[in-house]
Amino acid sequence: MTSPTQELSNVGVSIWLDDLSRDRIRSGSLESLIENRNVVGVTTNPTIFATALATGQSYGEQIAELAKDGATVTEAVFAATTDDVAAACDIFRPIYDRTNGQDGRVSIEVEPTLAFDAAATIAQAKELHARVGRENVMIKIPATLEGLGAISAVLAEGISVNVTLIFSLERHGQVIDAYLDGLEKAAANGHDLSTIHSVASFFVSRVDTEVDKRLTALGTDDALALKSTAAIANARLAYELFEQKFSTERATALIAKGANRQRPLWASTGVKDPALPDTLYVTELAVDDTVNTMPEKTLEATFDHGPVHGDAVHGTYDEARAQLAAIEALGISIDEVTALLEREGVDKFIVSWNELLDIVTAAMDATR
Repeated sequence: MTSPTQELSNVGVSIWLDDLSRDRIRSGSLESLIENRNVVGVTTNPTIFATALATGQSYGEQIAELAKDGATVTEAVFAATTDDVAAACDIFRPIYDRTNGQDGRVSIEVEPTLAFDAAATIAQAKELHARVGRENVMIKIPATLEGLGAISAVLAEGISVNVTLIFSLERHGQVIDAYLDGLEKAAANGHDLSTIHSVASFFVSRVDTEVDKRLTALGTDDALALKSTAAIANARLAYELFEQKFSTERATALIAKGANRQRPLWASTGVKDPALPDTLYVTELAVDDTVNTMPEKTLEATFDHGPVHGDAVHGTYDEARAQLAAIEALGISIDEVTALLEREGVDKFIVSWNELLDIVTAAMDATR
């Protein structure tokens, strides 16, 4: 029998795991998920690495050696995380080669404290790319206004980019424009456009969490009937925008030169509300030319009982617009919600980054 994760892959969805740790790499867990769960890539973030270093048993020797050599805490974090990403890149290299660079990707994020500093983001993106030293690494850059120019500049260097923390349709459009800007600059710099890939990480579940809180506060029948509709509607319209933007004369001219489309990546796909189906943000966003990055719990739920019924996005755009319009008509501003979520997203990653520094500081102090 065909598994639901294989069915999802057959639709055209690339399954990327939203997790990485040295224990997972060394135990063979990552290879097992590739073999048995159709996983073809990995995404990381400061929260994931903070958890990995707090709970993992495989970092002690390296941290002790770094402390002995006089490394700073930031240098130690940089060394440990880039080593993990490089090792994961090696595991995924056959998939990268087989898919001509579309999959087999491992993402690592610039420090979230740099989210509003374009010049520092560009510098660290180049540094991370060089340190990992693998063709299949992707550098994650937050989609803040300041990040847009950094995205273009990094792409112009021929570096593949995972644009993260996208919540609004307006920002998604700006991210696609930044991608096209970067490709044009890369071409002018003499880079082979076919080797440059990018994904636009559009966050899903957090939209429902915030909108549903406001709908519940209203408490009317009309409000409650719209719960758990905003996130999927928003993401489906992001896919429509993706199709529109990459059908323009500007985009098709770049594609004719070998450029790749910037695929939408559905992020934050773990369901927060226990009353909802645990595969909701996977099966209801199944459509060709996308990525779904899942925490392992969501991945296992999808493999076990995900009701994959083919393309769940095309033909839904009018309904999605109507659902968001109905929410707006109740006085809930989607623009306000998505702006709030972007700020909170950056803040949460900064908190996780500081936790990561604290964890490594304690480990280094213990060895001195």
